[in-house]
Amino acid sequence: MKKKIIIGVISLFTVLLIVFTTYYFFSLKPVNKNNKDEVVFVLKPNTSKIQIAKQLKKQKLIKSDKTAIIYMFFNSDLNLQAGTYSLNQSMSVTQILNKIKKGDIRVETVKVTLIEGKRLNNYVKLISDNYDYSQEEIIQEINDKEFLKEMVNKYWFLTDEILNDNIYYGLEGYILPDTYELMSNYSIKDIFIKLLDYTEKKLEPYKNDFEKSKYSVHEVLTMASIIELEANLEDDRKKVSQVIYKRLDNNMSLGMDVTTYYAVKKEMGETLTYKDLMEENAYNTRNINKIGLPVGPICNPSSISINAAFNPSDTDYLYFYADIKNGLVYFAKNSVEFNQIIKEVG
Repeated sequence: MKKKIIIGVISLFTVLLIVFTTYYFFSLKPVNKNNKDEVVFVLKPNTSKIQIAKQLKKQKLIKSDKTAIIYMFFNSDLNLQAGTYSLNQSMSVTQILNKIKKGDIRVETVKVTLIEGKRLNNYVKLISDNYDYSQEEIIQEINDKEFLKEMVNKYWFLTDEILNDNIYYGLEGYILPDTYELMSNYSIKDIFIKLLDYTEKKLEPYKNDFEKSKYSVHEVLTMASIIELEANLEDDRKKVSQVIYKRLDNNMSLGMDVTTYYAVKKEMGETLTYKDLMEENAYNTRNINKIGLPVGPICNPSSISINAAFNPSDTDYLYFYADIKNGLVYFAKNSVEFNQIIKEVG
């Protein structure tokens, strides 16, 4: 009789073990192997494994929270990392937990639209608005000499000219305007490498033009940045370009207000005082003692302005007056014509 009872208990235990094992392995399988719709799973820091299992069950990502708890018990090396994960019902418990163990978090993208003619500090603000980096943090990092030297070594269009101590922002003029899709987990360095990668692609078609020019890439982009702010129409930009070249050839001061705005850190349209115009500054071309180009770009130019810098009009203009009220630009061959324009328009 005792033998029968023992055999019965063993048989029952065996059946239960088979049932449990079958259920256990069945529960580890995907909820629905055909459903790959994304489920966003947020795992907060210091969440217990029991809570994780219950949360996965609540979001219908696993069949049984109890099975998941048992699995985690027998796999005690699972160090589950907090973060936001992209999961789906076609994943097994093992796949889900291994993904969380690796910290394979869901990475979202950030779209940032950088407008032509804006200064680098405007771009910094936009980036700061979309990331957890302060403007001060970003500027400190991208103005760091070691970072800039690293970029000079990485990109053909960057030279030691950007390391000049008189330059406000070393990468001013080198971040070409466009809409960028950036990863939300990018570091500050990652962001600007992505932006510079794009600049490299956009400048590649001009590589031969840069090589043929007697001016450096830095100087051409400086011209393009002035052209960007002085004229709106493509034809006018080419004429402004011609005036810049002609004045440089004649060893004249450029005498352009847009450089003063940048020099004294005022926004376009603000009032420039006599003191502003006369300030001795590596950017201020209104000061008659400043001959040649500013020390660096004064904004980030569009491709149209870069093209104009390489393709100046064939005219004899030496002066121009840009009317900021209507966006029109009036050109003159000499000071008499220029003063007449000022009298009539200004």
